[in-house]
Amino acid sequence: MTEPVRLAKALAQMLNCSRREAEQYIEGGWVRVDGVVVEEPQFRVGGQKIELDRDASLLALTPMTLLLHKPAGHEAGLHGASRQPPPSALQLLVPANRSADDRSGIRPLKKHFSAQALVTPLATPAGGLVVFTQDWRVARKLSEDASVMEHEVIVEVTGQLVPGGLERLNRVDHGFTYNGVLLPPAKVSWQNETRLRFALKGEQPGQIAYMCEAVGLNVQAMKRIRVGRVSMSSLAPGRWRYLLSTERF
Repeated sequence: MTEPVRLAKALAQMLNCSRREAEQYIEGGWVRVDGVVVEEPQFRVGGQKIELDRDASLLALTPMTLLLHKPAGHEAGLHGASRQPPPSALQLLVPANRSADDRSGIRPLKKHFSAQALVTPLATPAGGLVVFTQDWRVARKLSEDASVMEHEVIVEVTGQLVPGGLERLNRVDHGFTYNGVLLPPAKVSWQNETRLRFALKGEQPGQIAYMCEAVGLNVQAMKRIRVGRVSMSSLAPGRWRYLLSTERF
């Protein structure tokens, strides 16, 4: 009876390559055991059939950026104090939740979901687009440009808008000061009788609710639909997709 060994060792012997090269093939999703892709070099094999994909490559895996439609009620870096911690948005990043509309053509790998950093926090009661990334360039872009990166947010409101309220929200000299800082100008328009569209730069947690209350409105729900030049589009709540190679924030 064959003594089970690590898949990386068995593959290295089969290909006459180094153990590290074997591990790279396995982690890249290029190796099948009895017809099933195995991505763990430590997986134990005995007499199973081991196959290497004909397109196998030793090139380093490309860091991935994932776009998630966070449902309201999930924590994404801005969780307030409560007795019961809310579910984490990070838990939704699993292959089963990939959007059917993902047009990237990328094969999901377990490595794509490890060391994912949240780079666009969003308050727990709000829903909408959040960005996770393994790419330091994307992380730096969204961090360094946070004060000038425009976010588009749809806001459901109730209440009675004070006379001149919408005009004030759109004025450069609106006079809104939040946390001791004068807020930058925003672009605000009605989508329907109860829904406002905010396009603003350097959004701070609580800023939109503060601005709405200042003109007689109460926020009932918020959904971020765009970060910079990247839109959430038709991504359904709880679903994610890969950032396309042609997309830039």
